[in-house]
Amino acid sequence: MDPMSAEAVTFAASIATLSVAHQLGDHIFQRDLEAAHKADAGWSGWRRMAVHVGVYHLVATIMLLVTAVVLDLRLSVAGVVVGLAFSAASHALIDRRWPVRWILQHLEAPAFAERQVPVSGMYLADQALHLGGLWVSALLIACL
Repeated sequence: MDPMSAEAVTFAASIATLSVAHQLGDHIFQRDLEAAHKADAGWSGWRRMAVHVGVYHLVATIMLLVTAVVLDLRLSVAGVVVGLAFSAASHALIDRRWPVRWILQHLEAPAFAERQVPVSGMYLADQALHLGGLWVSALLIACL
């Protein structure tokens, strides 16, 4: 059996690291103030979004760099910058909330969007979309 390519190893390490960083950045390091107001209209909402996305991606960057050093991954600067930029942009768009609702409505799942028990349908869809974005980010990191 042929050994895995360097890109495959980098992708696997990147998606694992970004997934854990996501859990920490979205659930541990996000303050109530940002969580409550990041989707608000106007400058204040975007400012709260910028704080959230900035802290989240600081955590992701540190974790990715530690992983690269410990595992001796060969990451390119371009791959990391483009991958994390895609992650930041997609995360900010998803967290505006209206895109999640729009997707669910157009997939004919508006009742799921409004479901609150036991876990919000909007939250579950938000998390699934974030993981999809992280998958793209890991591919960019591995292939650029």
